Amino acid sequence: MRVTYIGHATLLLELDGVRILTDPNFEPRLGRLLPRVSAPGIALADLPKLDALLLTHAHADHLSFDSLQRLPRDVPLIAPPAVATWLRRLGFESAVALGPGESMPLNDVTLHAAAATHKGSRYGFDRWRAATNMYLLDGSTTTFFAGDTALVEDTHHVVERTLWKRGRELDLALLPIGYAPWWKPGFRKGHLTHDDALELFERLRASVFVPYHWGTFRHVTATAHDAINRLKARLVSHHLSNAVRILEPGETLDLPGSGRPPAH
Repeated sequence: MRVTYIGHATLLLELDGVRILTDPNFEPRLGRLLPRVSAPGIALADLPKLDALLLTHAHADHLSFDSLQRLPRDVPLIAPPAVATWLRRLGFESAVALGPGESMPLNDVTLHAAAATHKGSRYGFDRWRAATNMYLLDGSTTTFFAGDTALVEDTHHVVERTLWKRGRELDLALLPIGYAPWWKPGFRKGHLTHDDALELFERLRASVFVPYHWGTFRHVTATAHDAINRLKARLVSHHLSNAVRILEPGETLDLPGSGRPPAH
């Protein structure tokens, strides 16, 4: 298993001969006011041949139409059903609907979808497009990609149902981290703070945690590095600090396939 952090929620996952790109966004800014602070870890033109694109929801930082237009149009675009329908109407004929509780094969890897706790509609009024997926990749290595989600009682249940009941464990947890000031209490209703991500990592019983959603775009209420700086400070005294791998854009982590119980 190899994971490369490209930026924000865009990661290149390579396992069992399958290459998957998550939430592709290579744009220089979000809207007019939120510039990118670091170049993509891999330029879009330098990506290897892809087997699938995973789209979690319709927010502009996760669903970049500019990036999708520049990527090969024959690569399956796997997305929540309402988002997949929208993409097909816009001419992305390779869009594939995968709803919570559904699975599909990607060669020797099985992809499982689960519902995230996040309102992912593009414009706010289009609530019928609010569905947000999380994904579990089940191959020689097991990987959980959370997209955007809050920490709730059942956030880890797709791993429990799919892996633990078969005697397998989660190798890699890819989890977003965010920061919001104290006067924005609603943030945690749809996002993970660095502390929430550490708690979810422990619930998932994963061997390794790679954080994303940082170091790419400035935000209205936070800088691009607020969340990662707080995570780094927390890891100084956290009992799972040795299992957290912080990848800068362009850095790669290689993991052997296992599915065995984690060391911690």
